[in-house]
Amino acid sequence: MVKKEWIDKGFVDEPVAKELDLKSEIRELCRKKNAVIMAHYYTEGIIQDLADFVGDSLALAQKAAKTEADIIVMCGVHFMGETNKILCPDKKVLVPDLNATCSLAESCPADEFSRFVSAHPDHTVISYVNTTAATKAVTDVVVTSSNARQIVESFPSDEKIIFGPDRNLGNYINSVTGRDMLLWDGACHVHEKFSVEKILELKKSHPEAKVLAHPECKGAVLKLADVVGSTAALLKYAICHEGKEFIVATESGILHEMQKACPEKTFIPAPPDDSTCACNECNYMRLITLEKLYNTLKYEWPEIVVDAEVAEKAVKPIHRMLEISEKLGL
Repeated sequence: MVKKEWIDKGFVDEPVAKELDLKSEIRELCRKKNAVIMAHYYTEGIIQDLADFVGDSLALAQKAAKTEADIIVMCGVHFMGETNKILCPDKKVLVPDLNATCSLAESCPADEFSRFVSAHPDHTVISYVNTTAATKAVTDVVVTSSNARQIVESFPSDEKIIFGPDRNLGNYINSVTGRDMLLWDGACHVHEKFSVEKILELKKSHPEAKVLAHPECKGAVLKLADVVGSTAALLKYAICHEGKEFIVATESGILHEMQKACPEKTFIPAPPDDSTCACNECNYMRLITLEKLYNTLKYEWPEIVVDAEVAEKAVKPIHRMLEISEKLGL
């Protein structure tokens, strides 16, 4: 039974017995309940290692659309759980902590974005996947960092486009495509903080290191990068490139997968402006813990619920993204 105090907190706050082998218990609960655990690259390594599937936003959406599980546990932030629920309305979708929101999604309130869209009725609306279901509901097509450039380029060169909510990603796409999209003024709190000066210092002490940067970073950081790409693209580059050292300017959770795939290579997290922190972590992703994952499966709560009318509108731009991505081989 879910207690009121748990509802108030947004997660099951029940102590877990120390003698429990949580990993084994979690896998057994998945077996009994036909549940699948999906984890984003930005979650803690212990969560990634336990998941049935680890990926970036595009891969997670593609996997959710095809899963035969009865329960999806989304180890990531709230909008990812919403996306899964929209794609799989007949399945139970759980997120271990409802407080795991997203600063980028929060920077684009649906009511304000809707007014912005209404003020530009002759524009096609492209929204980053890091948005709430309500924001997706006023969108023509959703994109991720893996497919944003290709989807934008799939429209005629003179197409008037609104792109939201990430101004950094939007500016990057404008720069590489020659477009002049109208941008919403949002940003990710993690990718905004990388220090150009500290990256330059790292490059001096590691002259052979390649700089890998996510397009949510500020333009000044992207200019220092040898490679700009989605989390999955940066991982692939690190695996395939013959280099031995990499400075990584994205959420530090991806370093776990990079190090697993390339134990002989060195991955250095790009530091933020904040001198009290050595690397950049998403505070919201770090809310997903092994204990919360266990309790979520045990009690099948917190469950993601999306308003039916919102879901009906939001699923269309998500399906459009998946269809274009499949057509383009992404």
